[in-house]
Amino acid sequence: MTSLFEGLKMGDLTLRNRVIMAPLTRMRSKQPGNIPYDLNAQYYAQRASAGLIISEATQISQQGQGYPATPGIHSPEQVEGWKKVTQAVHAKDGKIFLQLWHVGRVSHSSHQPNGGLPVSASAIQPKNSGTFSADWKPVTLETPRALERSEISGIVADYKKAAENAKAAGFDGVEVHSANGYLLDQFLQDGSNQRTDQYGGSIENRARFLLEAMDAVVGVYGKGRVGVRLSPYGTFNDMHDSNPVTLFTYVMEQLSKRGIAYVHVIEPRSTSAGGTDEVMRDAPCTSDLFRKPFNGVFISAGGYTRENAIDVVGKGTADAVAFGRLFISNPDLPERLQKNLPLTRYDRSTFYGGEEKGYTDYPFAEAKAA
Repeated sequence: MTSLFEGLKMGDLTLRNRVIMAPLTRMRSKQPGNIPYDLNAQYYAQRASAGLIISEATQISQQGQGYPATPGIHSPEQVEGWKKVTQAVHAKDGKIFLQLWHVGRVSHSSHQPNGGLPVSASAIQPKNSGTFSADWKPVTLETPRALERSEISGIVADYKKAAENAKAAGFDGVEVHSANGYLLDQFLQDGSNQRTDQYGGSIENRARFLLEAMDAVVGVYGKGRVGVRLSPYGTFNDMHDSNPVTLFTYVMEQLSKRGIAYVHVIEPRSTSAGGTDEVMRDAPCTSDLFRKPFNGVFISAGGYTRENAIDVVGKGTADAVAFGRLFISNPDLPERLQKNLPLTRYDRSTFYGGEEKGYTDYPFAEAKAA
């Protein structure tokens, strides 16, 4: 039986364990400029014992930003800032991928170039969703502007450039964010995509943008250093699809043909994307539904405990498990899980914004015991 704590060959890399640090938006980049800095480097280095760190979502362009103080990977200053992070993680023998992000309609005009409207597959306003403006005020999401067909190739080029910048910054690879109701997910699912051109309608058309972005990124890093995050059945940011099993089975099959390193799938039981601790007990299990059509490493995320993480890896339902909130408050999470040590409870009020408090001040188990 495979253990959560044994190594894993994943694409071009060999991971020390199968405990993955999930991407976690923390809104703590240096301002102005959304630049990673020394505090971020310390935070990631503390968590370098993960088999793989997947960085917080990082916008590929100014248009891709949706929240204040989230880092970017589109300016020289941002690249230099991320170098501090990758060097700090590598100094601890860790491995780190950068998550590439375009939020699409989950933005606000205050974040957009020249104050324009956010963009999406179609001009559909998400219900019951919001964000923060550039000055940190809670705002309702606006009705986005549907992207012109001619604009899509430019965003694909932004993904490619972001991957090139990530490589220059020293990342071991990249993960394309196509989950949680952000831009690529907005094209995938028919609840947000009502286009009638080659990027809408059929499943093949709706998956086209994602696959073009994947191909562009693979062209930079090679298939063995690229992953993707998906959220079948996810409802965060008002997402839904009329036939998610057929849609995501097709997507998995196409990604499998490309031979990428991994898919990282969010379980529907944890559909709020970190917004609450609620877990839906009767939700479908995506690792059961979609493990078979993808031949590479399958990472599962969402509401895992030590016990069920050990179980799914032991059964082979998933090859690795990504933890989010538990990694926030337990920088040495792999050791704690392996030795079954007590876990520190996280403080939700410090998730977003701020400095050291709730970020780099959580104790290691050894320090707590001393």
